[in-house]
Amino acid sequence: MSELDIGEVAQRAGVPASALRFYEEKGLIASIGRRGLRRVFDDSVLERLALIALGRTAGFSLDEIALTFVPAGQPRIDRQKLAAKAEELDRTIRKLTVLRDGLRHAAACPEPSHMECPTFRRILGAAASGTMRARKQRTPRRAPPPGD
Repeated sequence: MSELDIGEVAQRAGVPASALRFYEEKGLIASIGRRGLRRVFDDSVLERLALIALGRTAGFSLDEIALTFVPAGQPRIDRQKLAAKAEELDRTIRKLTVLRDGLRHAAACPEPSHMECPTFRRILGAAASGTMRARKQRTPRRAPPPGD
């Protein structure tokens, strides 16, 4: 077990020191003391930071990631949450693939105007229906008070 000051951890993990302080404040990591004014961490913090980075890259919130860390011992990773996140990523990939393909078609479309292209019109229709679904899912606006 070796000790690393906050600057060394930041450099080795590729994370700003401010993020390390924030993670400590949220209870995701813990310093083991201080060397002068600098926080000192056990080198095992690097593995924990790698798990945090992996979780963030996968789209988990810091609160969700915090649930995987038990006070002592190995992290508890919820396999059902991992599977659900993988499904969510698959849906996002499918949507982005359709969008990418549509943009590529629009960029190379031989029609004189995009509005004359049947494929582009289908893309517009899909975008409009997606926008409408997103609006319906939001909380409706409150009506202004009478007399305004």
